[in-house]
Amino acid sequence: MADKPIARDATSVRLLTDVGARHGLSVRTCLAGSGMSERELQDPAVTIDPEQEKVVIRNLVTNLSSVAALGLEAGMRYHFTMFGMLGFAWASSPNLRSAFDIGLKFFKLTFAFTDFQYVETNDEIHVFISTTSNIADITRFLLERDSAALIRVQRDLLPDSGVVRSIHYPFPASAQTDRYQTLLGIRPVFGASRCVVILDRAALMRPLPQANVNACRAAEEQCRLILDRNLSRRGMSGIVRARLLRDSSRMADMEGIARELCMTPRTLRRRLEAEGTTFSEIREDVRSGLAEDLLRQTDLTIGEIAYRLSYSQATCFINAFKSWRGVTPLAFRKRQG
Repeated sequence: MADKPIARDATSVRLLTDVGARHGLSVRTCLAGSGMSERELQDPAVTIDPEQEKVVIRNLVTNLSSVAALGLEAGMRYHFTMFGMLGFAWASSPNLRSAFDIGLKFFKLTFAFTDFQYVETNDEIHVFISTTSNIADITRFLLERDSAALIRVQRDLLPDSGVVRSIHYPFPASAQTDRYQTLLGIRPVFGASRCVVILDRAALMRPLPQANVNACRAAEEQCRLILDRNLSRRGMSGIVRARLLRDSSRMADMEGIARELCMTPRTLRRRLEAEGTTFSEIREDVRSGLAEDLLRQTDLTIGEIAYRLSYSQATCFINAFKSWRGVTPLAFRKRQG
């Protein structure tokens, strides 16, 4: 779970901008420097780099530094429905323990920037939540948010106040400790050595009201497919791919994509190199995949497909396709029947 998070949709960022709005921040202020536009924020098909969400979190923390328990406030809004198919798998699990195990199995499908590990005792499960040193400036927010999200989902699935025995945070109490108890329903322990949520082991075994073995298995399989797909298009390369796919007839160059992401072409090049790829490789992969789809699924002429893929001439597309597949586009189409 400590691996780099994979590309994600904008659901979490939308929630964070809503939290900002409750405290008077504009969407523009929340998104500043993230490379996301207000229009993209409302597009359910948009994929973002996790680093973009961290920028939004930093904007909240910087602009709302006087708001106590800001991370908790955000985390308590992460209902299980936010997690899509993973949330459905949780809801259809036989009990909270099973749901928790599914969450760990598909942890990369959550919005967490923390690492969850647990230790069992005779009657308790201790869930340790940690962050890495490179996000020290937002550690408190993340520990609050992700611990609160764990509790929020638990209460959605099984509204039982006896599940959570105690919560411990490795930072000092704020001047508004009552706000923590109001949001969590329990007074946390501050100044602990680690962040830990302590759960009642027996309570985790109580049947969930929506338990359905077959539905849970089907949801897990869908989660596995989603994870496999996302892992193949992870990180900045996934973001670039998504933006190229957004308008293939005006295939953007690296300068244009970098400008959209509020970074220099050099920075974008370095980010892609760190993931073992280049902008031109991603663009050619996008073009080749789209070309195959258009040849199989449409009656467009070769010239029309070339235009759709932003080639200046049909011959340029034909030569490129031959380099990808070893045959001309027309020969490929005939083979498809």
